[in-house]
Amino acid sequence: EVQLVESGGGLVQAGGSLRLSCAASGFTFDDYAIAWFRQAPGKEREGVSCFSRSDGTTYYTDSVKGRFTISSDKAKNTVYLQMDSLKPEDTAVYYCAARPEDLLLSRLWKTYPAFDYWGRGTQVTVSS
Repeated sequence: EVQLVESGGGLVQAGGSLRLSCAASGFTFDDYAIAWFRQAPGKEREGVSCFSRSDGTTYYTDSVKGRFTISSDKAKNTVYLQMDSLKPEDTAVYYCAARPEDLLLSRLWKTYPAFDYWGRGTQVTVSS
């Protein structure tokens, strides 16, 4: 059974940091790209960052570049999202998602219907 389990969310003041974890099981980790999405109340789910395990390429949406860092620990089948300099507008439920690695990833990584597997999400709240 495929499982993605997020952890690490919480309440933090603006300017603070959090590290989210996405533990994956039930599939061959190396064959899948892992992405982080977020959804704020009343807004669409948006792609935040993505890690391509095939070549280590990382993707970030413009609003988090320079503040968020995605990384992977192959031994633990876990992908992390280090979030620094957090802003109130980063408040959302954060989800990790997986899709098979392929040549379309660079075009589809921000498109949530393109991902096959999803975790249940973890809440991140940034106070001003």
